[in-house]
Amino acid sequence: MEIKRQTGLSYQSALFMMHRIRLAMAEDPATPPKLTGTVEVDETFVGGKPRNKHGRGKIGPFQKAPVMVLVERGGAARAFPIDRVTSFNLQQAIRQNVAPSARIMTDSYKGYPGVGVQFAGGHHSVNHSQGEYVRGDVHSNTAESFFAIFKRGLTGVYHSVSRHHLHRYASEFAFRYTNRKMDDGARTALAIRKAQGKRLIYRASVRKKPA
Repeated sequence: MEIKRQTGLSYQSALFMMHRIRLAMAEDPATPPKLTGTVEVDETFVGGKPRNKHGRGKIGPFQKAPVMVLVERGGAARAFPIDRVTSFNLQQAIRQNVAPSARIMTDSYKGYPGVGVQFAGGHHSVNHSQGEYVRGDVHSNTAESFFAIFKRGLTGVYHSVSRHHLHRYASEFAFRYTNRKMDDGARTALAIRKAQGKRLIYRASVRKKPA
């Protein structure tokens, strides 16, 4: 709405322009740069209404959308929605985005065990259900901090984000986090450079109505 007011564009045109900028911010999903060092992994659920909850993320007809984040300590973040929070989906995403030399940090969710054999630094976890949040340098606090910023941004700035566009907002917040040490001018120039070769047509940016 602020872009609409400042530019005089229609709401639809302003939203389309913002989605094109978010596409520029996104990493190429086919060949994402690998995260290295100590990488924290976590997942959360956004949107929907908390009714009829039966287990992790199951919210009946108002089902929340699962979002996964992978964060290098002191480095980059990668965030995106996933279809379902399953061991296969979580571990596949970790393999696609993290270098084999890395060290993986998670909570004790049952979807993560077994992933450590694929990484030189192994897999380390904390058990939140038993009140354990930090054990030495083992924790997922960085990933949880990312989600705190992400959720505050969605509710405080954008107020309501559809599941159809959620991946674009996740890319925006990951870009902001990854380049948090840059000033605004350098961050803008980087987003412009990353736009090269990317194209979003209006039809793809419009939420499709169910048949």
